[in-house]
Amino acid sequence: MKRLFIATAVGASLLGAFAGAVPAAYGAQRSVTLGVPMWCASCPYIVKRSLEKVAGVLDVVVSYEAQTATVRYDDEKATIAALTQATADVGFPSKVASSE
Repeated sequence: MKRLFIATAVGASLLGAFAGAVPAAYGAQRSVTLGVPMWCASCPYIVKRSLEKVAGVLDVVVSYEAQTATVRYDDEKATIAALTQATADVGFPSKVASSE
């Protein structure tokens, strides 16, 4: 009986500890594909890093061949204007090719 009580107490305390560790909810996740002019092998790396620095960006995929950057982001933390500004700030002015 004593073991059951101890096991229950330990389980309840662990459950309480993990319940407080749940991350905050995200806003709606959106995706946008930006047309980005790139001309060298290091351009995709620079574009990707600039977009990843924008608060709310969840994922970035850059294609040199297609001249695009597809960004998945939290729309409560990031805006398309902030994304295009981030690429422009590093010398790659971009325009929206498509968005979801």
